[in-house]
Amino acid sequence: MLVAACLLTATGLYGGLEVIAEPPADGRPSMADSSGGVKLGAGDEARTPVRPDEGQREPVTSRHVDAWVAAAEKMLPADSGSGRRAVFSISRQRVWIVSAADRPLRTYPVSGSVYDNLKPGTYRVFSRSKHARGIDDSGTMKWFVRFTRGPNAAIGFHNIPVDKGKRVQSRAQLGTPLSHGCIRQAEPDAKAMWRFARLGTKVVVTD
Repeated sequence: MLVAACLLTATGLYGGLEVIAEPPADGRPSMADSSGGVKLGAGDEARTPVRPDEGQREPVTSRHVDAWVAAAEKMLPADSGSGRRAVFSISRQRVWIVSAADRPLRTYPVSGSVYDNLKPGTYRVFSRSKHARGIDDSGTMKWFVRFTRGPNAAIGFHNIPVDKGKRVQSRAQLGTPLSHGCIRQAEPDAKAMWRFARLGTKVVVTD
């Protein structure tokens, strides 16, 4: 009985000494990212999963894959240049505000144009307006930061326009192309861009 008790005690101690796995070193994004990445919530597993062939008994689940995909989606595009700049990805419908040290300070979903009127490239902010009106009476907007010109009007960042007292789209719809040419942002993000993007600020547009 003494031997059995010792075995049970040893088993209990072994089971309690579970080590939290380090993030995978195979190029996949970290599950915690101070620049807008994904953090594990209270209901998620405490361990960062790795592939089963790396010695981890717990299989990778769809939840883990979704988290990795979400983290990768928030990573700064590799072809976004360098230095202090604002970055807009057309395919991801996402913006990054980046410091001079190439550190993303803020990232968020936006709504770009439904038309093909903005090409990838490097631009500079040339005009700013706290209040503006869209073409063809498409509503009013605030915190307008212009960095290029389209076929009919200037293109830039601003908040979600208001037409006849109502927003032309919801905040939940950000991340989907819905504008006539500009890049629509949620109000807090539009204000952050306004504070960041002074005249001459570099803006990089990627695919």
